[in-house]
Amino acid sequence: MGKVANSERSFAVRTLKFLLLLFLPSFKECNPLKCPEIDPLPVPHKWYKPGGLIIGGMASHIYYLSQEYSFMKHPKLEVDFDIPIMVTKFYQHLLALAFAVKEINASPEILPNITLGFHIYDTYNDVKLTYRNMLDLLFNSHRFVPNYKCDNQKNLIAVIGALESENSYYMADIVGLYKIPQLSYGSFAPEENAATQTSSFYRTVPNESYQYRGIIRLLQHFGWTWIGLFVADDESGDGFLRVLEPLLAKSRICSAYTERIPHQSHLPGTTDALNGMTLNIPRRLVDKEARIIVFYGETAVLLWLVTLMFAANVDYKENTSFGKVWITTAQMEFSTTIFIKSWTFEIFEGAISFAIHSNEPSGFQAYLQNMRFSWTQGGRFVKDFLEHSLGCSFPVPSTSTDDDDDDDDDDDDDDEEETCTLEEKLENLHGCTFEMRMSGHSYGIYNAVFSVAHALHKMHSFRTHHRAKQNKMLEVENIEPWQLHQFLQSISFNNSAGERMSFNKNGEMVTGFDMINMHFFLNNSLDAKKVGSVNSSAPEGKDFIIYKDKIVWHRHFNQVLPLSVCTDSCQPGYQKRKWEEMKFCCYTCDPCPEGKISKEKDMPECFECPEDEYPNKIKSGCIPKVTSFLSFREPLGISLASVAFSFFLISVLVLGTFIKQRDTPIVKANNRDITYTLLVSLLLCFLCSLLFIGQPGKVTCFLRQSTFSIIFSVAVACVLAKTVTVVVAFMATKPQSSMRKWVGKRLANSIVLSCSLIQAGICAVWLGTSPPFPDLDKQSLPGEIVAQCNEGSVIMFYLVLGYMGLLSIISFTVAFLARKLPDTFNEAKFITFSMLVFCSVWLSFVPTYLSTKGKYMVAVEIFSILASSAGLLCCIFSPKCYIILLRPELNSRGQLIRGKN
Repeated sequence: MGKVANSERSFAVRTLKFLLLLFLPSFKECNPLKCPEIDPLPVPHKWYKPGGLIIGGMASHIYYLSQEYSFMKHPKLEVDFDIPIMVTKFYQHLLALAFAVKEINASPEILPNITLGFHIYDTYNDVKLTYRNMLDLLFNSHRFVPNYKCDNQKNLIAVIGALESENSYYMADIVGLYKIPQLSYGSFAPEENAATQTSSFYRTVPNESYQYRGIIRLLQHFGWTWIGLFVADDESGDGFLRVLEPLLAKSRICSAYTERIPHQSHLPGTTDALNGMTLNIPRRLVDKEARIIVFYGETAVLLWLVTLMFAANVDYKENTSFGKVWITTAQMEFSTTIFIKSWTFEIFEGAISFAIHSNEPSGFQAYLQNMRFSWTQGGRFVKDFLEHSLGCSFPVPSTSTDDDDDDDDDDDDDDEEETCTLEEKLENLHGCTFEMRMSGHSYGIYNAVFSVAHALHKMHSFRTHHRAKQNKMLEVENIEPWQLHQFLQSISFNNSAGERMSFNKNGEMVTGFDMINMHFFLNNSLDAKKVGSVNSSAPEGKDFIIYKDKIVWHRHFNQVLPLSVCTDSCQPGYQKRKWEEMKFCCYTCDPCPEGKISKEKDMPECFECPEDEYPNKIKSGCIPKVTSFLSFREPLGISLASVAFSFFLISVLVLGTFIKQRDTPIVKANNRDITYTLLVSLLLCFLCSLLFIGQPGKVTCFLRQSTFSIIFSVAVACVLAKTVTVVVAFMATKPQSSMRKWVGKRLANSIVLSCSLIQAGICAVWLGTSPPFPDLDKQSLPGEIVAQCNEGSVIMFYLVLGYMGLLSIISFTVAFLARKLPDTFNEAKFITFSMLVFCSVWLSFVPTYLSTKGKYMVAVEIFSILASSAGLLCCIFSPKCYIILLRPELNSRGQLIRGKN
């Protein structure tokens, strides 16, 4: 097992050799005053097609390998070169440029008198070689003398490239000096470089800010709030984090971790360095919470990551924890190299990749299918592409062309390796090696070539219109590259795919991003489907489109939407409570407090329902409150109304009986008129209790308290008058008593009238200043809106009750003192008992009334009215009715006199 592990580790170290640079010796000096025949440093990868005007191209898909210097030995002894590493998928970039030039030359509608050519170099993803090849592209195809044009100099009109933003801006340093249009097909505009860009720099890609927004919108759409970040360890990665992290925080999304992936051109010098780079890879991939990984970097960075995974012995096939959703940016494409052909991209299955928007120009598929390889069509590019993609050796030509006199000096073919037949077809290659579908970068190159062609055509039309007397043909020798800028900046055309192409004021092509769902097979075949788009020019609401039903997730998810959260969502009815010393995405869920709800998941805090609604049982929503009042239709209302009506009938019967027996001694005793008044007030008290039943209205609220208080005050005043009459009558029987003048109806009537007027005056003030009115109580009861009468002035309400209480206490006191006076029909003892009942009822009423809510508060008041009125009726009149109806023999004058004796 140890030997197997060591062999795998050694293979992993070899696998790390995919990025890297070519050691470039110093330039030889030459006399700048003339063009001597000095061969420059050989440039192995270039593709030249002659034409009247030349479009330069700087590809970015060749890497050279170097060992990291340790300075323990002489550098010459430490440098270890290997074969060039080609990202075969990028070979389509070259073919897209060649196809666009071919289409333009074959079209009679654009540049009919001019033949375009191209000259393609490679940046080798190296700064020094980018500068060196740019100088060769600008000044001579065979001689290398900067700033001097020599014989047979090609007429360069524009430059397309490069893929990486870093190399694009290095190119701009040189191209901008000569005002030659540069159209980059893969570089975005970093904020720090935006202010220093030259006017000759154009991009066939949208601004990267739209990609940031797309990532945020994608995470929000699926509710992914806990993500991992794999970022290139360079300036572009720093810029990505600097922009994205505030957007994540603003969108309530947290990064669980941030891993920096190397972006360097040398191998780690020691095994410990390799172990350090691979230490965190397995740990991050088994993180069960952070199911989403956002990857930012170019293709070379992805190849570094793949190699580190291989070196770390990541066995993702047996571990279901490795189910991840990778979100990759448009700078990167899934591609194999010669060193990782045996590695499968299955771990990236279901990835959602942002890609520069692309379409399929007519004829491109046929162009790829019908293409045949030859040494003269692409030179060393073709040789390396076939060797890296198919593993066969390219046949050595018998003679070499001018362009490719340096092709085979550094490679020895393996005798056992199969020779390429040159009949190989691109469509037989799997997706990670070469795609038949036009990629976003290739589409940018295609549109860049047509932008230059349309600008040239527009220049020709402009000259023809303003110089009609001159030759209408576009003279090649009179064209300067800087003259194209005014036409490029305003160019707008329809390409063969039917899309409108133009540049905005920042020199960026007006386009967007596609979201591509990647599905990998065991042989690295690739099924890429468009599942959404981010379009900056679309109206709001249509600028972000996602077709989630088309997405194929990683097989570990079984087509169930992956979840990626630090904490499970708080369901409705709960609120989030943040964990101390943790990111805001990590929290616990607490139930909502009483009276509050939360309708949605993960609400930071609960809130109260509107006044006319109340929380449901699980506190996840509000239910409309039911309007509540004491109704005649409910049992309680029916019962109280029945009791009130019954006592009303009883009072009427008693009153009728007393009227019928008005001439009998028992009726005449103690002021007959006061008795009638008391009975009438009591039956009205029973009736006025009905004003408290039913939905409150303006009239009922205005009348019920004042009517009841005045009528009840009359009844209590009558009781007081009766009691005073008994006391005065007894005192008048004494010899020479001064109370005889008060004996009679005048005193009793005065008491009733004065006491009633006082209460009426209080009620008049109440109704005149702050009368009761209908009101809705939405707060007292959780599930009900109580329809009630607002008393207006609480002080006046309790003043009215207090006055009735005062009369009751006075009546009770006087009756209690007069209860033993000698008289056959002395009512004082019955009045005492009746007032005791009355006071007991109303003393218990106040606390009960204040402690109840809603319709039961009204029921308490009705009960108090009925109980106190019934107490007066029964205690005062039942003994008399008993004598009148059942013992009429006692209702005589003889019995009255006998009782006195």
